[in-house]
Amino acid sequence: MLSSHLLRSVLPRLLPAVLASALGGAEPAIALGSRRELFVDDFLIDRLTGRAEQQLHHPEPREIAIVHDAPWEGSGSGYHSVFHDGTKYRMYYKAWQLTVTPDQKVNTNEHPLFCCYAESDDGIHWRKPALGLHDFNGSTANNIVIPHGRMGNVSPDGGHPAVFLDDNPAAAPAAKFKAIVRSRSPKGLLALQSADGLRWAPLADAPVITDGAFDSQNLAFWDAAAGVYRAYWRYFTGGVTDEKNWKPTGHRAIRTATSRDFLHWENQRDLTYVDSPSEHLYTNQVKPYHRAPHLLIGFPTRYVERGWSESMRALPEGEHREWRARTSQRYGTALTEGLLMASRDGVHFKRWNEAFLRPGPERPGTWNYGHQYLAWHLVETRSPDDGAPAELSLYATESYWTDRSSALRRYVLRLDGFVSISAPMSGGELVTKPFTFTGRKLSLNFATSAAGSIRVELQDAAGRALPGLALADCEELFGDTVDRPVAWARGKEVGAVAGQVVRLRVALRDADLYSLRFVD
Repeated sequence: MLSSHLLRSVLPRLLPAVLASALGGAEPAIALGSRRELFVDDFLIDRLTGRAEQQLHHPEPREIAIVHDAPWEGSGSGYHSVFHDGTKYRMYYKAWQLTVTPDQKVNTNEHPLFCCYAESDDGIHWRKPALGLHDFNGSTANNIVIPHGRMGNVSPDGGHPAVFLDDNPAAAPAAKFKAIVRSRSPKGLLALQSADGLRWAPLADAPVITDGAFDSQNLAFWDAAAGVYRAYWRYFTGGVTDEKNWKPTGHRAIRTATSRDFLHWENQRDLTYVDSPSEHLYTNQVKPYHRAPHLLIGFPTRYVERGWSESMRALPEGEHREWRARTSQRYGTALTEGLLMASRDGVHFKRWNEAFLRPGPERPGTWNYGHQYLAWHLVETRSPDDGAPAELSLYATESYWTDRSSALRRYVLRLDGFVSISAPMSGGELVTKPFTFTGRKLSLNFATSAAGSIRVELQDAAGRALPGLALADCEELFGDTVDRPVAWARGKEVGAVAGQVVRLRVALRDADLYSLRFVD
């Protein structure tokens, strides 16, 4: 039986989505309200006809955002947390050096693991401030915020951080920023707090979560839609037979739990997936999508051990790859890439089986274990093109294991641009499930070719076109915009049927529909 707290955490996300069915056994109607809906799952989709399909899109690479080349950083730096805080963008990350030479094993002990801090005014150009908080080799002129060592009565591992700005209205000023970090001893996850994001203190004298593997970026955040904190961490589905060499009997998986106070966690569940095979997933990167916070979007890292082959030997830095493999073959022959998944209840996810962020063109620092770990999470940044809408910026690691530094590259995606309903010029249609809405207008985020188009019809629950809102009445939409209202002949507005159970029929030709929203 589900606990009362689990019901309280899940029902706020589910009950607004489904109304009681009308008399006569009609299909239940989704209570859409005025929230933005994306097509990262099939929640709103009743059927796709013609050549319409859900199309997964991929981030486009941009510049290197930051290089981790300071003496206290290095080639093992990663596990980034990125978020927007007022006029400032903040970044937190693991600082670590992995040294590989032909005549010795991988050396991971050149310096301790730290959590470091960077900031930006635009999310594009980043700086590492000299904070003067913690010593490294006799100097505090560094950007270390969580050092290696004791913090009160606990011993945080600064190399496995996940930091967030807590927008829980009940959060205390001293805990405006919170973090989950791995505990060096005893095993588990520690809860930290900070008033300024720079000076940290423990929230408890012992780990708050102890059941897990934790050798990854484990995280937690405030879920405003459900009114609870959620945690997601690394777990082995079948346990570990050899902890020293991390030999699991099952798969590297993801476990979740909820909390009302960030300290006491309950309702532990393993994530489940709609139609995805069991695969090794290193990170999870789950967080509410800021433009549709009822949707939890994750970017897990897929880990694949490919073994030696001619293709493996042809990948970049082959000699260096062989050096790493002398310590453990997987260090040389494992590959990683970013995936996309989405959930509405925090436990059951639609995970796209195709890569969201592939390793890309072969070049030094790529196609290795540690490549394309996506930062937690995405942020909006300005477009370089005057007058163009803002973009989503995502950040992913490269040059892991190599030389004396690793790097973080920025990628961009259009707003809401994870997945579209797409159709070629020969056409296709989307018909939604029945829903109710509030508002006077329907606004779309879409892109077409110059010859392509989108037209929309509002139907009743039975699929009959509403007078004046039929497909033939709709003015063709074309262009590339994140926010354009749909227009029908004679200025007909959808507000007249707000609150009624309706469907949408959307006809597309050489077009992509990314999201929709009813607005006033």
